[in-house]
Amino acid sequence: MTEKKTFAIGRRALLTAAAVLPFMGIAARASAAERLGFGELYKSFGPLGLEFSDKVKQLSGQEVAISGFMAPPLKAEAAFFVLTEIPMSLCPFCSSDADWPDNIMVVYLSAKQTFVQFNAPIVARGVLEFGSWTDPETGFISQLRLRNAAFRTV
Repeated sequence: MTEKKTFAIGRRALLTAAAVLPFMGIAARASAAERLGFGELYKSFGPLGLEFSDKVKQLSGQEVAISGFMAPPLKAEAAFFVLTEIPMSLCPFCSSDADWPDNIMVVYLSAKQTFVQFNAPIVARGVLEFGSWTDPETGFISQLRLRNAAFRTV
C-alpha cells in the first residue's frame, strides 16, 4: 500500500512538473534578456554623427529588453512600431538615417499585437540589430531595431 501512495505522489509531482516546466522556460527566457536603456545606445556624437556604444555592439544579435513608449503607428495593421524614450503624440519618422534621433528604436513584431496609447509605458523585447537598414516594404530607414519582438505594458 505504501508503494502505491509513493507512486501516486511521484506521478502527481511528475504531472505538475510537466505542466509547470514550459512556463518556467518562458520565464527564464524572459529574464535572460539583457536590459538596455536609451542612455546606453550611443557613446558619442562625433563628426560622423552618432556612434553606437560598446554595449550595443556586444549585444547585437542577442535578445534585449528596453523600456519606453510606443509612438503612434503609421497604420493600425503595421507589423512594427517606433519605441521612444519619452511619450510622443506624433510619430518621429525620419527622412534619412542622418536625421535619426538618439532616443528611438524600431520594433518589428514577431506576431500581431494590439497597439497601446502613446503615453502608456511598455517593455519591448526582441533581437537587437544596429546599423543603417532600409525596410524594403515601407522604405523606412532605421539605425537600431528589435526583430522578432513583443511588448507588454508596465
